[in-house]
Amino acid sequence: PSAPPVFPYLCLFLCSPSCSIFLFFSVPNRFTSAGIPDSHIILMLSDDMACNPRNPTSAQIFNNRDRHVQIYPSDVEVDYRGSEVTVENFFRVLTDRIPEGTPRSKRLLSDENSNILVYLTGHGGDGFLKFQDTEEMNAVELVDVFQQMHEKKRYNELLFMIDTCQAGSMVLPIYSPNIIGVGSSTVGQDSLSHHGDHEIGVYVIDRWTYYTLEFLEKVQPNSKSKLEDLFRVFSTADIRSTPQYSNLKLFRNRRLSDVLITDFFGSVRQTVVFNQIPDEPVKNHTNSLESFSRKKVILESTEIFSDVDPFPF
Repeated sequence: PSAPPVFPYLCLFLCSPSCSIFLFFSVPNRFTSAGIPDSHIILMLSDDMACNPRNPTSAQIFNNRDRHVQIYPSDVEVDYRGSEVTVENFFRVLTDRIPEGTPRSKRLLSDENSNILVYLTGHGGDGFLKFQDTEEMNAVELVDVFQQMHEKKRYNELLFMIDTCQAGSMVLPIYSPNIIGVGSSTVGQDSLSHHGDHEIGVYVIDRWTYYTLEFLEKVQPNSKSKLEDLFRVFSTADIRSTPQYSNLKLFRNRRLSDVLITDFFGSVRQTVVFNQIPDEPVKNHTNSLESFSRKKVILESTEIFSDVDPFPF
């Protein structure tokens, strides 16, 4: 291709400790089924719900009060949990200011060809979002981090979604290019829950997240749905609040009707097959590789595969 391919493979989530986010575990499950591997999903949450004494189904979390779908399987991958979920760590992940020796699974290995989804949910207010009920992230800090990501060329396009009370106060200050921000409520409004589980005595999901997931359940890796279709789901009648959007003009020259939903919520890996090794080193969006003297190289996403003799002796 004449231009570097775009890789919509990095997704970032954060959950504050809120009893209204049980279904939030469904989001990683939805993305893995849409073609995004777990290695490209960073999940941050307090992780105190599955074994909470109030949970009558120990080590299990269900996606609604009917308890038809268990969304906390034994192989769920939580990258940052408990005391690791801090404002500092969240910002370090975004800017890649990570301490030496941090595992790759805890790093956002993105560059200027990467599409990134940042999805935040929890308790918040005018200009802030709570972390662990002990500290707050304010909007000024967040938009500054987004600008640092732009200056460091850590994204191609970024979709920022936040589900909290007065979410618009976290979206409106965004000024960095190629970012779309959408919040579940405007300044001065609460973000309401959808339904509760009477046995547990808490609400299990917010209305905005509920309708987001309902839409995503229909998205397949080859889906032609557009970002505009997702935003149409956020009707005031359903979510009972007014969704707030950032300045959409910041998002290059693309209209919402031109942006595929799979640019952020799915991934179909591109495969390029070389019949012979090129003379120049093979380069892709994250690695620079030396020339190899092999007959056939298959380049899939960021990984290099080659034909080798399994028994060289």
